[in-house]
Amino acid sequence: MPKVPIQTGVVAQAALSHFASLLRVRRKEKKLTINELADRLGASIPTVRKMLNGAPTVAIGTYFEAAHILGVPLFDPDSDRFAVTASKTAEIESLLPKRVVKREEDVNDDF
Repeated sequence: MPKVPIQTGVVAQAALSHFASLLRVRRKEKKLTINELADRLGASIPTVRKMLNGAPTVAIGTYFEAAHILGVPLFDPDSDRFAVTASKTAEIESLLPKRVVKREEDVNDDF
């Protein structure tokens, strides 16, 4: 059975392409081969090649782990600021409902 292509919008594809280019540049700066990066990631060589081309089918955890290995900063390079932002986000999330349930509205069709 053929894989169903993942639909990505223009902005998401541009972000993936940019992120992949950052990973490619950093890999070359660190003089890591694709095989070495695949070994460190615990991923297959085809997966690493797809990731370095910005494929949306690669798990986001693989992208993030590669960024960590290669030293590409995620979100904000200031770890203290990231911790504060994460703390504020957790606080806001604790105030929100655990799940969202769409409620059916009663339609008044008596005219």
